Amino acid sequence: MEITVLGTAGSTPTKERNVSSTFMSYKAEGILFDCGEGTQRQMKIIGIPLSKITRIFITHWHGDHVIGLPGLLQSMGLSDHQGAIDVYGPPDTRERIAYAFKAFEFDSQLNLRVHEVKTGMILETDDFTVECLPLKHRIACVGYRFAEKDKRKMDAKLLKKYNVPFGPQVGKLQEGSVVTIDGKKVTPDMVSEVVAGKKVAYVMDTATCANAVKLAQDVDLLISESTYHSDMADQAHEYAHMTAQEAAQIASQANAKRLLLTHFSARYKDVNILEEDARAVFDNSQAAKDFMKIKL
Repeated sequence: MEITVLGTAGSTPTKERNVSSTFMSYKAEGILFDCGEGTQRQMKIIGIPLSKITRIFITHWHGDHVIGLPGLLQSMGLSDHQGAIDVYGPPDTRERIAYAFKAFEFDSQLNLRVHEVKTGMILETDDFTVECLPLKHRIACVGYRFAEKDKRKMDAKLLKKYNVPFGPQVGKLQEGSVVTIDGKKVTPDMVSEVVAGKKVAYVMDTATCANAVKLAQDVDLLISESTYHSDMADQAHEYAHMTAQEAAQIASQANAKRLLLTHFSARYKDVNILEEDARAVFDNSQAAKDFMKIKL
C-alpha cells in the first residue's frame, strides 16, 4: 500500500501547494480521494498514469475538492481508459456530475459508475472494505475509512512439521478451514498467524465530531484536515474546520498510530507551526507536503 499526497492546500492553491487530493495504490486498485483543481497535472508530475485510477472518493462538493474532476474524467476518456471508474460521494453526487457533463463537451465515453453514499459499509472486495460516515461541515460531507482485511501468514517450518504439502490444503488453511493430514487434524492456528490489515482514515473539512473519531479508530494512518493553528480556533469553528491540535486530539482519542496533517490555510507559509501545534497533543504527527509518499 502506497499513499501519494497530491495536494495539501486549503481553499486555494499556493506556489508550493495544490488543493486537496490524495492517491492510494493498493494491489490492482488506484484510489483517488478528492480531486481538486490541477490534480491530473500533479499526477503527471509525480509519474502516476491516469490509467491507474479505478475508484474516486469525493468527500464533499466544495470546489477545492472537486473542480479537477471534469478535466480528469475528460483526459481519462481521451486516453481510452479501460474498465469501469467508480465514483463515490455524498447525496447529490450523481446530479452534480451530470451537470458537469452538460456544462462541458466530452468527446469520449467512460464507463462511469456513480455511487451516492451516506453512512456505513459502501464497498467490500476480497481484500478490503471502505466505510463512510457523515462529518460536520457547512454542506454534506463524508469521511472514509479504508481497511485491509486480516490475512493468515503461513509458517513454512510449521507446515513442514505437520507434513502439510504445498497445494490445495494450504489454501484451505489460509481460508480458515481445518484440514486432515495423515489422519490428524491441522488447524490454521497450528501453522499460521493472523496478520492485521492496514487501515487508513481520510477526514477532510469538518469540525470535531464523534464520527471523525470512529473513522480513525485504531488506524495505521489518519489523514486529517488541519486548516488552522489552535490560536485561531474561533475562526476554525465558524467555518466548520479543525485546528491542527483538534486533529491531534482525534488521533489520540481514536488510538491512531500516525497522523498526517493536510488542508492548510494559505496564511501559513511555514506549516511547521501546525505540526508543532499537533505534536503538543499527539507526538506522531507530521505536516504533509505535496508529492510526499508514504508506504504502509
